[in-house]
Amino acid sequence: METQFHLSLPCLSISKTRAFYTDVLGAKAGRSSQNWVDIDLFGHQITFTKSGPFNFDYKNYSFGGQVLPSFHFGVILDRRSWKVLFQKLSQKEVLLQSELDFLSGKSGEHQSFFIKDPNDYTVEFKCFTNPDEIFK
Repeated sequence: METQFHLSLPCLSISKTRAFYTDVLGAKAGRSSQNWVDIDLFGHQITFTKSGPFNFDYKNYSFGGQVLPSFHFGVILDRRSWKVLFQKLSQKEVLLQSELDFLSGKSGEHQSFFIKDPNDYTVEFKCFTNPDEIFK
């Protein structure tokens, strides 16, 4: 079995969250109940738990000349999958920040785009120019 990542996050609405991740992003819903749903996002498990209103007080930070939210999560994709998803989401007009280049010409060079989900989470999708440099 490949090592997989699990993240659990509060959400406001199970049905809206499920619809966004399955209908907009094309992810799969896994086990669920009235108060939680597991989402298979590129082979990784995100569990959203219904919690009512919540607040993440976070500051932004600057990276590569862009102002980014300190609190965000995302998926690293291969170039082809990243481009396919980018085109799909561009047509749905859900992009928050699109096609940003980071560390151009340096180790760890990558491209990213960001979207917001119904819970106001920022989700980043990135692909590395050289996948061997993800942690370098």
